Amino acid sequence: MKKIQKNPLNKRQRDIVNYARKDGFVTVENLSEAFQVTHQTIRRDLAYLSDNLYLARTHGGAFFQSGVSNVNHYSRQSIAQEEKIAIAKKVSALIPDNSSVVLNIGTTTEQVARSLLISHQGLKIITNNINIVNIAGHSNNCEVWVAGGKLRSSDNAIVGSLASDFINNFKIDYAIVGISAIDKDGTLLDFDHEELMVTKAIYEQSRRKILIADANKFDRKAPYVTGYVGDIDILVTDKMPNKNIANICKKNNVEIIISRIEI
Repeated sequence: MKKIQKNPLNKRQRDIVNYARKDGFVTVENLSEAFQVTHQTIRRDLAYLSDNLYLARTHGGAFFQSGVSNVNHYSRQSIAQEEKIAIAKKVSALIPDNSSVVLNIGTTTEQVARSLLISHQGLKIITNNINIVNIAGHSNNCEVWVAGGKLRSSDNAIVGSLASDFINNFKIDYAIVGISAIDKDGTLLDFDHEELMVTKAIYEQSRRKILIADANKFDRKAPYVTGYVGDIDILVTDKMPNKNIANICKKNNVEIIISRIEI
């Protein structure tokens, strides 16, 4: 098995990943022109990103590996990291002490968990994310409940009907939910049918629903529908969404909160 290097990406490499995430495919020629660097420099970047499983190389460019099983967890942690931290701080400020909170799969929800533990007392955390269990499990400031069921080893997610049945045992104050993609018509999308079962249960059992999504998630594609942006209560993101999404939120009284990276 190829060993994954754990060096941070430079800004150009992060931008390349984000371009590929948005468009699905990037070419050496277009990237060279966009960044005003040589083809050789771009090929080195793509080779590094491919070796570390951010992208999949092909002749003349690279694809974004959109399936959750194809993008390793560490790689997704590194994408838009500062944006995720800023989003987490905004979300944390919305949650009162002594609340029940459910957090689902995703590196942004994991960042929210870290932020909550720094500033809150008396939380009941319900999750199907083993990474969040590892973050919160040793804290004296919260009680942790973890769903049982099938483990998706690529990202330590508990998915499937057993996990959704577990969530149905609770009535939860706040759902903090990450998503894989938000279509231009406001449809919330994910890559894994077994994960969407859990997400739908989270929506149904929560009094207030907070959707967290960095700007990379807008206008992306994924096959499974988990909900609709008009059905949530609060959208926390790092950039104002497009006019269509903004209008949907306004029409359905969805509050949009824009996070800012601290300099």
